Amino acid sequence: MKQWFVIENEKEYKDATERFEEIREAKKGTPEYKEKLLLVHLVSEYEKKQWSLPEVDPIEMIKIRMEDFGYSASDLAKEYGDKGTVSKVLNYKQPLSLNMIRIFSKLLHIPADALTKEYKLKV
Repeated sequence: MKQWFVIENEKEYKDATERFEEIREAKKGTPEYKEKLLLVHLVSEYEKKQWSLPEVDPIEMIKIRMEDFGYSASDLAKEYGDKGTVSKVLNYKQPLSLNMIRIFSKLLHIPADALTKEYKLKV
């Protein structure tokens, strides 16, 4: 098992997130499970330092990160499972659900708390 330290650069971040994906389903009580918990902490701390996010509403934040990753609304719909709902959310017609926040936070590397901020819907 690799020994992990504080993540200091993009390569270490990439290695840590790749390893996390490999052991994501690790069973509680195994060494991989403890490694997974450590990686979650290390990745989270790195992301907090790296991505001081601008003060924009959650939908704009999602759109910015979609552009950063080259994702379209249909890519988000594939992850979420409902194209109509994703479209309504991106057009400020429907609020983000808790499930969407979880999925988009992970997919777009946005801290979940940044997606829970209040924003106005278009009526």
